[in-house]
Amino acid sequence: MFMSVSPILCADAPEKAGFALSGGRSRFGLIGICLAFSLSFFSMGQCVSAGFGPIDREALVRRNSPELHSVDLNAPFTIGNGGFAFTADITGLQTFGDAYYRGGIPLETLARWCWAQDSNPHAYALEDASVDYVQADGSVVRLPTRMDSEAGQWLRRNPRLHPLGQVALEWDKPGGEPFSIEDVMNPHQRLDLWTGTLHSSFEVDGKTVEVVSACDPESDTLSFRIASEWVENGALRVRLGFPRGHDVSVKNTPALVWDHPDSHTSVLRGDNTVVRDANGARYQVSCNLPLRRVGPHGFVVESASGRVLEFTLSFSESSSESFPDPVSVRDRCAGHWRKFWKSGGVVDFSRSSNPLAKKIEQRMVLSQYLTAVQCVGDTPAQESGLTCNTWYGKHHTEMIWWHNAHFILWGRPSMARKNLSWFVRRLPEARVLAANRGLKGARWPKMVGPEGRESPGGNPLIVWNQPHPIYLAELLWRQCPEKETLDAYRDLVLESALCMASMLRFDPERQQYVLGPPLWIAQEIHEPAESQNPSFELAYWHWALTTAQRWRERLGMPRDSHWDHILGHLAPMPESGGLYVALESHPDTWTSLASRHDHPQMLMPLGFLPDSPFVDRATMDRSLTAVLDQWDWETKIWGWDYPMVAMTATRLGRPEDALEVLLRDGPNNRYTACGHCPQGSDRAEGQTSGKREIAAYLPANGAFLAALALMVAGWDGSPAHPGFPDDGSWVIQSEGLHPFP
Repeated sequence: MFMSVSPILCADAPEKAGFALSGGRSRFGLIGICLAFSLSFFSMGQCVSAGFGPIDREALVRRNSPELHSVDLNAPFTIGNGGFAFTADITGLQTFGDAYYRGGIPLETLARWCWAQDSNPHAYALEDASVDYVQADGSVVRLPTRMDSEAGQWLRRNPRLHPLGQVALEWDKPGGEPFSIEDVMNPHQRLDLWTGTLHSSFEVDGKTVEVVSACDPESDTLSFRIASEWVENGALRVRLGFPRGHDVSVKNTPALVWDHPDSHTSVLRGDNTVVRDANGARYQVSCNLPLRRVGPHGFVVESASGRVLEFTLSFSESSSESFPDPVSVRDRCAGHWRKFWKSGGVVDFSRSSNPLAKKIEQRMVLSQYLTAVQCVGDTPAQESGLTCNTWYGKHHTEMIWWHNAHFILWGRPSMARKNLSWFVRRLPEARVLAANRGLKGARWPKMVGPEGRESPGGNPLIVWNQPHPIYLAELLWRQCPEKETLDAYRDLVLESALCMASMLRFDPERQQYVLGPPLWIAQEIHEPAESQNPSFELAYWHWALTTAQRWRERLGMPRDSHWDHILGHLAPMPESGGLYVALESHPDTWTSLASRHDHPQMLMPLGFLPDSPFVDRATMDRSLTAVLDQWDWETKIWGWDYPMVAMTATRLGRPEDALEVLLRDGPNNRYTACGHCPQGSDRAEGQTSGKREIAAYLPANGAFLAALALMVAGWDGSPAHPGFPDDGSWVIQSEGLHPFP
C-alpha cells in the first residue's frame, strides 16, 4: 500500500537542500529555489510504503558505492562538484591515462569554464557555411549546414572545451623500467558515495600505497593524501602534466595531445602556481606545496620527509591564488555529499524479492551521483559530462531535458535552475538567431559553446530542442507555483513559444498548420529538405503551446488567439496501418527496415509527454508493440531510447514491458561498474573493453532517472508506482519524488 503526500511550500533557503554556495558562484545552490515539504516528518513530496519508517539513506547509498578489486579500464571513478571534475584510474590519480584511453574510458580533468579557441584570420561566420532551403510556403531560409567546409569546421571546433591537465603517480621502479599498469598488484578501490571520497590501495613491488582523493564543493580544488614507504624513501611522487589540448580531428572522445610543447605555455609563478595559456584557454593551477619543474609542461609534487604526501591542487580561471588545506577540503566534500543524499528523492528497493531490484537501485544511485558531479556547470553539460570531450565540448540543447528534468522530479530543483539560467542569459542571442531566420521570439540553437553561437551541420535543422525550456519551467512551476517562478521564466517560456508558433506554416488547402521542411526530426535518418510533420514534434508543439497559454493566464495575460488557432488546426500525428509513423512525408516506418533505427520517436507523444486528446491511446499501444517487436535495435540506438520507451510503456499501463526495456541488455544500454553508459559500435557488438565512440553518455543516466521517477511516482491522477508489476516481488519505498504532469 502506498500513500502519496506532496503539498508545496516555497523557501529562499538553498542551504536547506544541502547545496553549497561560495563566493557568488555556486555549483549546486541557487538563490530562490523552491523546496517541497511533506505534512509528515518526511521532507519533500513522496510516496511512502505503509508500515515503514524513514529510509536509511546512508545505508542505501553505502551499499551501492562501487568497489573494484582488479583493474577495470571501463570503470574510472570521477569526483567533482557539478562544473569541475577529475576522473581517476585504479591508483586514485591519472597515472595510466594512455591505457585507459586505449582500452576503456579516458582520464581527464575538465571544467565548464575552460574553453580554447583558434585564431580566425578569415573571420569565418555562420553565413560562410550556409545554404538555401525551401520552406513549406515556398519561402527560402538560409541555414549553416555545410559542416565540412573550412568555415564549417572552424565554427564547429571553436570554441572547444580545454583539458586542464593530468595528475599522475611517478614511481622509480627498481631496474629503471617505466611504471606500468601491470605493476599494480592487489588493488582495492572504493568510491564512498556518501562522502564523495575515493579510497584506493594497491601494492607495487611488495609495498602498499594508499590514496585518498576528494574534490571541494566550494571551489575547483582537489585534495590528495598518498601514504607509502615509497613516499618516505623518495621513490614515489606526483607529476602534474599539461597537454596542448585535444585532438581536434576527432569529434567524440578525442585523445589528449602532448606534442608541440612550444605552442602553449606553463609559467611557474613563485613556487606554487602554474599559469597556463593554450589557444586562448587561460587559467592557473595552485598547489599548497612547492612545485618543481621537470620539463616545459611538467611539474612534480613530492614529500620532503615522512611516508605521507598530502596536498591540494586548485584550478581557477582567475589570477587569485588559493591554497586550501587538504583535510578541510575532504571535510567539506564529505559534509556536502551527506547533505546531498539526505535531501531530494530516493527509492529503496531492498525489501523487493525481484532479482532486478539490486540492479535498478545501484543504477539509480550511481546515476544520481554522476549527473550531480558533471551536469551542473555555468554552461550546460556536453553529452559526455566532464568525463571526456564530445562534439568539442559543446552543449546539445535537445539534451537539456534529459540532463535536467530528473533533478526537478527527484526534488533537487536548484540544480536544474543552474542550467536553465544559461538559457535565460542567452535570450538576447536567441532573439537575434530567430530574427535572422525570419522567426519571432527566441530560437534556440542546437550545438553551442558558452557564448550560445550555433555550430554548422545538421544542428540548425533540429527543432525538438525548442520546447524544452517550456517543459522544464513547467516542472519547476509545479514544485513552486509562485510569482517568483513566473517572473524568473516568463520571457523564456513566452518567447520560446512565440518562436514555435512562427516556425509553423499554414497550408490553405489542408486548412492546417504544418511543420517543415526543412527539418531534421528527432529520428535523425530522414532527408531534412523533404521532411514534414514528424509525429513527436507535432505532439510537442501542441503540448508546449497549450502550456504556454496556461503561463499567459497565470501571468494575468489574455490567451494568444493565434496560438489557439494553431492548437485547433495543427496537422495530426501521422499514422499508417493503425500505427504511428515517424513523419508524414516518409510514412514507411513499418514497411522499410531502413526507417526503423535511431530513436523510435513516434512513442514520445505519450510517455515523455502526458496523455492528451492529440494522441490516440489505442494507436500508441499498437505502436509500442510494433517498436518492441520490429525495431532495428542493432543498427543504431541510443542510451536514452530505452528509458524513453519505458516511459511510454508505463503510461500505457504495461509495467512488464517498461521494466524489460529499461534494463534490457542491448546495444548502448550496458552500464559499467562506475555507472557510465558508453555509446559506440564496438559496444553494440557486445565487447566489454575497448575505447568507445562516446566513452561516457550522461543523457542515458538522466533519462534513466526520469523514467524511474515516472515508474515510481507516476503522474497526476496515476496509480501508485505504475511502472512496476503488482506481482508481489516489488516492495518499493520512496521519498522526495515528484509526479510528472
